[in-house]
Amino acid sequence: MTSWQSLHDGWFLTAVAGPEIPDALTAARVPATVPGCVHTDLLAADLIPDPYLDDNELRSSWIGHTDWCYETTFGWAGDDGADRVELVCAGLDTVATITLNDVEIGRTANMHRGYHFDVGDLLRVGDNVLRIRFDSAHRYAQEQRDRLGDRPSAYSDPFNFIRKMACNFGWDWGPSLVTAGIWQEIGLRTWRTARLADIRPLVTVTDREGRVEVRVEVDRADDDAGAEPLTVRATVAGVAVETVLPADRRVAELTLTVADPELWWPRGYGEQPRYPLDVTLHAGERELDRWQRQIGFRSVRLDTAPDEYGSAFTIVVNDLPVFARGVNWIPDDCFPHRVTRERYAQRLTQACEANVNFLRVWGGGRYESEDFYDLADELGLLVGQDFLFSCASYPEEEPFRGEVRAEATEQVTRLASHPSLVLWFGNNENIWGWHDWGWQEQLAGRTWGAGYYFELLPGIVADLDPTRPYWPGSPWSGRHDVHPNEPGYGSMHIWTVWNQLDYVHYRDYLPRFVAEFGYQGPAAYATIRRAISDERLVVDSPAMAHRQKAEGGDLKLARGLAAHLPAPRDFDDWHYLTQVNQARATSLGIEHMRSYRPICMGSVVWQLNDCWPVTSWAAVDGDGRRKPLWYALRRAYADRLLTIQPRDDGLALVAVNDGGAPWTGRVDLTRLTLTGEPRAKTSIELAVPPYSSMTWPLPADVGASEEPRHELLLADPGGAGDRTFWFFAEDHELAYPPAGYDATVEPLPGGVRVRVTARTVLRDLVLAPDRLDPAAEVDEALVTLLPGESTTFTVRSAQRLDPAALTARPVLRCVNDMVPQADPHP
Repeated sequence: MTSWQSLHDGWFLTAVAGPEIPDALTAARVPATVPGCVHTDLLAADLIPDPYLDDNELRSSWIGHTDWCYETTFGWAGDDGADRVELVCAGLDTVATITLNDVEIGRTANMHRGYHFDVGDLLRVGDNVLRIRFDSAHRYAQEQRDRLGDRPSAYSDPFNFIRKMACNFGWDWGPSLVTAGIWQEIGLRTWRTARLADIRPLVTVTDREGRVEVRVEVDRADDDAGAEPLTVRATVAGVAVETVLPADRRVAELTLTVADPELWWPRGYGEQPRYPLDVTLHAGERELDRWQRQIGFRSVRLDTAPDEYGSAFTIVVNDLPVFARGVNWIPDDCFPHRVTRERYAQRLTQACEANVNFLRVWGGGRYESEDFYDLADELGLLVGQDFLFSCASYPEEEPFRGEVRAEATEQVTRLASHPSLVLWFGNNENIWGWHDWGWQEQLAGRTWGAGYYFELLPGIVADLDPTRPYWPGSPWSGRHDVHPNEPGYGSMHIWTVWNQLDYVHYRDYLPRFVAEFGYQGPAAYATIRRAISDERLVVDSPAMAHRQKAEGGDLKLARGLAAHLPAPRDFDDWHYLTQVNQARATSLGIEHMRSYRPICMGSVVWQLNDCWPVTSWAAVDGDGRRKPLWYALRRAYADRLLTIQPRDDGLALVAVNDGGAPWTGRVDLTRLTLTGEPRAKTSIELAVPPYSSMTWPLPADVGASEEPRHELLLADPGGAGDRTFWFFAEDHELAYPPAGYDATVEPLPGGVRVRVTARTVLRDLVLAPDRLDPAAEVDEALVTLLPGESTTFTVRSAQRLDPAALTARPVLRCVNDMVPQADPHP
């Protein structure tokens, strides 16, 4: 059998060369963790401050300009008759030279693929010395840029000239922390006769018959003349097949047919049964190697049929069109080895609890891990994976073309077993950039990546995994004669709103599938407080400014507040109002897009998560805390959504049913004053088929107001779903009464229950217990109450929370608590 000796222990790190090496590191041997990276090793040794705190990122920039050497001494007991011993490096970041016992065995320059080297002749019984030198990624990329000629990109650093996680070089939500190190597992693989090299299961379902085509490639120790026949066996769902590989063959293809398998469905559409697929390799009676994965039986296709609106972009699973209630995923940490399976599970569970069913893995990060995809399979989350090209033009000359081919081949093969993976995107925004961002003139005929997106990558996917659709880019219209970001065709991104316009302009678009749109808001208060040591928080202080990586980001936040909300009086107001505005803007976009189902069949918010504490578009901040946006996503992505939408002839009620059963019931619509006095009423009987939406124009006496500063519209389905509001004027225009309420606090095991009863209207009520206990969590946010109504917040906290602090500003907030108070409470 193939055996494995881990080489994760006993490593030391030394600085080799660099312009700014601190004196403490000139001759230091720093204990190193593998898997890991230089930054986290130096941090563990107290040689650098935490780059996530204050502006320490700037004090760490020298690390990416320095060469580093990892070294370990390991014992070797001998090969015990093995035919091959290989050093396997699953992930080296990035420009590495590997030596074993002072003999160079290989060089690498790609973070996104693995390598293995035959080392049997170099190993000696007893101690062996393994060194891996990492040259500066900055220097390598600059040398390649000098050699091949510059290519335009969104940022100044040459991240497009190295096959490395692009966002390591900084992004408009992330720090510049250019890493180096052994970031995935490393060890010795020993085998005899033959081993399983690559296994690629292609799963399809037709007429309730499941088919698994398993392509198996083996490595043989002997040449064909001396090789013995091998047997490959595959088993799934009680079905077993085998084939014999003669001496001159290294590839086997086996087909297993399973009658009436249980189908794997996206979450909300059914269950996620999976079946273990076992593949074994034998020489006579000896088992040489074994491989196992969990597979799911499902079909997937991309419907791009032309229609009266342009052309569709609809993911179809098991012949059922699925509306992608989506979020974008970025690396959850700048140092990806720190993202454990437990942390992936927490983050993906947060996505599910926000009613998300689709994750797009963004192309400036990484091909996600087995843990990520296994959890997505388990949870029923659909995944679109970008190939790793983002916001830049990329050279197609060598060595890059060969590296791209190798990484794409490895990753398409690696991920083929996962039912959650339903779509490959060729890149992020590069085709759009070539059309609109002045690249063509700057390139002056140099390559920019088109050969990857339209030739190399689709060819690899078609050859290795024709069961999954490929789309050349995000965005991409599907046609060279139509603008790549045309709303009516294919996938699109909407960034004009955040960058230039008020968020109500999301309604100007009638898209088929929006793969990116979003609005910024700050991190949770406890996250900011942990990351910034300033005694007093100020919106525009240097420490807070360092948390704003987007160009003009704070001005855009201020513009958004000015259009809708009262002017903040202090940091607490600013923090609350910008978080509310982020939630409202994103909800408005989602509800607009969902209201046009089935013309629009995807709303993918930028973004679910953050990699560090920062002001960004995320719903879950860099410390894993849920921002108000997360609660807004949970409502806007509910299976059943009621939303009031402006249409050409006035307001309309739209009911969206993403469930598998008809939605029936009555919705009562009432136009009433801010003090709760009804002015006009109507009722609508719902009868919404599964997986559809329906629209009802509202009568003028209900859907229009002659006193917009004093009135609102309420749509209430009773117990059949969440109610929804329409305010006829912006908050800073409304004649709000001073906020008045009564609040009680009741102890619970592991926390408290806070009951709030409104004496006046309370708009977007938020309870932020992390201001009192950084570990505290609350179950609800953004609640609007009419006079006399009550709501309950359940707070989980191991600490005793002061009831008075828990029920007053700045912990308990609503928009109209900034109206001058008529009484002392709150």
